[in-house]
Amino acid sequence: MADYVISCCSTADLTHEHFVQRDIQYICFHFALDGVDFPDDLGRSIAFPDFYKAMADGAETRTSQVNVSEFEEYFSRFAAEGKDVLHVTLSSGISGVINSAQSAAEIVMEKYPGRKVVIVDSLGASSGYGLFMDTLADQRDAGMPFDEICAWAEAHRLNLHHWFFSTTLEYYVKGGRISKAAGWFGGLLNICPLLNMDDLGRLIPREKIRGKKKVIKTIVDRMAEHAEGGENYSGKCYISNSNCYEDARAVADLIEARFPNLNGRVEINWVGTTIGSHTGPGTVALFFWGDERTR
Repeated sequence: MADYVISCCSTADLTHEHFVQRDIQYICFHFALDGVDFPDDLGRSIAFPDFYKAMADGAETRTSQVNVSEFEEYFSRFAAEGKDVLHVTLSSGISGVINSAQSAAEIVMEKYPGRKVVIVDSLGASSGYGLFMDTLADQRDAGMPFDEICAWAEAHRLNLHHWFFSTTLEYYVKGGRISKAAGWFGGLLNICPLLNMDDLGRLIPREKIRGKKKVIKTIVDRMAEHAEGGENYSGKCYISNSNCYEDARAVADLIEARFPNLNGRVEINWVGTTIGSHTGPGTVALFFWGDERTR
């Protein structure tokens, strides 16, 4: 057993059972639904279908990241057990949580001399961040020492691809990412924007595609272009969805037909409540290992 802990935030959007099975520790973000506060605890406090139904019915959402004192208490548990910690955060391109984690790490290392708490920016989100953590668990289980796994995380984080599409522009308008007029015309033309994460971990619009069927095909084409080995890709593939499982399943079916050497079937997860508070229902995200992400 490793003498260190690998850890992430709940925004890695895997199931609680998955994290327990792989011995990956996590700390919860927070969200509010119509003013009622909840932990982002992977759907245990409020079921994902109920959360997305409330959003669709007009509920207001608000999110908050993990603060310094929460991180300090969390890291201290492991340090007190004599364990070092590699904590990988949600992308700094969409959240400032890394600053709280780094501040807490410094406090804990002062309290526990000789212990290491290393913070790495995932430059990712949702189940892509989760796939990154799952792969780190593979490296740990293969016997990789602490300093090496920290360096491996820094060196390989941009090889994890994140592609997203949305079947509704409502929440892009609501979040101020596009104007009301652009949202109206986009809805009229049945536009499904295709986005990905760049080398700074920011969500970048790449294409405006008309129609769900076409965007589903296009996102799989992008995987063929960028996956390690192309259509001979032999790694794992994760998808997350915000209450649009049929669309996620359609993407997964195309991938399983086109990439015969996948490591297992495509794993479909939920977009969690923190990320989902900003995307709203109707988003599908695809994650796989490939060439290095660029601007």
